[in-house]
Amino acid sequence: MYVAVKGGERAIEASWRLLDQERRGDTRLAELSVAQIREQLRLAVSRVMTEGSVYDEELAALAIKQAAGDLVEAIFLLRAYRTTLPRFGYTEPLRTEAIHAERRISATFKDVPGGQLLGPTYDYTQRLLDFALLAEGEANGANANPNANTDAVVRNVAHESMPRVVALLDKEGLIEQETPTPDAPEPGDLSREPLAFPASRATRLQNLARGDEGFLLAMGYATQRGYSHTHPFAGEIRFGSVAVEMVLDELGEAVDIGEIDVTECQMINQFAGSTEAPPSFTQGYGLSFGHSERKAMAMALVDRALRSAELGETLSSPTQDVEFMLSHSDNVEASGFVQHLKLPHYVDFQSELELVRRLRAQQKAAATGSRAGDDAASGNKDAQQEQAA
Repeated sequence: MYVAVKGGERAIEASWRLLDQERRGDTRLAELSVAQIREQLRLAVSRVMTEGSVYDEELAALAIKQAAGDLVEAIFLLRAYRTTLPRFGYTEPLRTEAIHAERRISATFKDVPGGQLLGPTYDYTQRLLDFALLAEGEANGANANPNANTDAVVRNVAHESMPRVVALLDKEGLIEQETPTPDAPEPGDLSREPLAFPASRATRLQNLARGDEGFLLAMGYATQRGYSHTHPFAGEIRFGSVAVEMVLDELGEAVDIGEIDVTECQMINQFAGSTEAPPSFTQGYGLSFGHSERKAMAMALVDRALRSAELGETLSSPTQDVEFMLSHSDNVEASGFVQHLKLPHYVDFQSELELVRRLRAQQKAAATGSRAGDDAASGNKDAQQEQAA
């Protein structure tokens, strides 16, 4: 057994060296730097930060490089590193209504206070390969920033006041309000406390923020296809920087400690009303680090579906089942449980192999005995027929 263990160690170390070689690729090509990943693969960095629960662009880029582009593995690496970090305290709730928006759109009203701001998006591009991108290095020089004027406009508009779109509906009392009450309990911390049911909405939103984008996208799509009693409208989607504030004991007041980029989505959904509430609109909410619109939208769709029970709606779909959704949305947990099947299961399989062999032997013996009994019965029947003749 000791020899087998030592041999396994050497094989694992050799596997590490091969992994480094595969990650590096052709050494005749320049190595991809962490700074390049951070600046040029920003959407991948945003996803890794969001699902890794750490807002640090450099560390997210490092994780992507180390994982050779496997984003789920990069998320795993970042989460593992997160467990080693000290906790200094909690920041104040983000005031996303004061966001310095680079992009802000609404699908519910054409003319909204502050205007529609398209910003950087693939929404209006043709899905055609741009072969000009193969001409590497030609973006330097005079044409390095052809959108400089546009950038200036974006920055100027971003600081203008942009009231929330839902405020337009609130003036008529047509949409629920989500203002926290003074006696509301403090939200739990899912990064320190295990998931338990029933789960509050605050806990559900934490889970969904860390949840796999692909899973949430599929479940959000399912809610649109009828697997939930919702009819969603994209009330507002915002992307930009927002101030982070923290109360310092020495000062006794909140101070600005920096800014982070976030994407926020508010979905507006029809609500038929109940015996306690008149027909109105309800909300689904999504928030993610960086520029992650698809994740924020899917999160908002799923959040609204998971509110069906509290709104008195009939539960008829897995997308409305809190335990099903929250227990299967985490890609780190799902990846670990699936990939553990690659580990040795020799003893377990041998026990099942012996069980199958024994069951087959018993089935064969039973079938042989049954045929022998049938033959004997047939012989007795023939004899009786001969005597009768």
